[in-house]
Amino acid sequence: MARVKRGTTSLKRRRNVLKQVKGYRFGRSKKERMAREAIFHAGTHAFRHRRTKKRDYRQLWTLRINAALRAGGFPPYSKFIAALKKKEVQLDRKSLAALAKDHPEVFARLAKDIS
Repeated sequence: MARVKRGTTSLKRRRNVLKQVKGYRFGRSKKERMAREAIFHAGTHAFRHRRTKKRDYRQLWTLRINAALRAGGFPPYSKFIAALKKKEVQLDRKSLAALAKDHPEVFARLAKDIS
């Protein structure tokens, strides 16, 4: 049976790991063991932050809607949302926030019709 030298596989694996941590600081970008650990932790944080990003955007939309309502002299956010549901308006918070930010006159007209 022929002799198998395994340097190419491990070299390729090491290259891939170090390619992923390019730009990291200190030993995490140069040493394989530290790099592997850095990749593992980065992946964990990325997963968690993909979840919190959704929460952050929803908070931002709420804030924008409430600010536009208060600036227009309309009832606060909670009463506005309740009125929307009562009138069965099918606009979500993301589109309402976009209206409030980009087209305040349209949003004011909508708020006036709702309240």
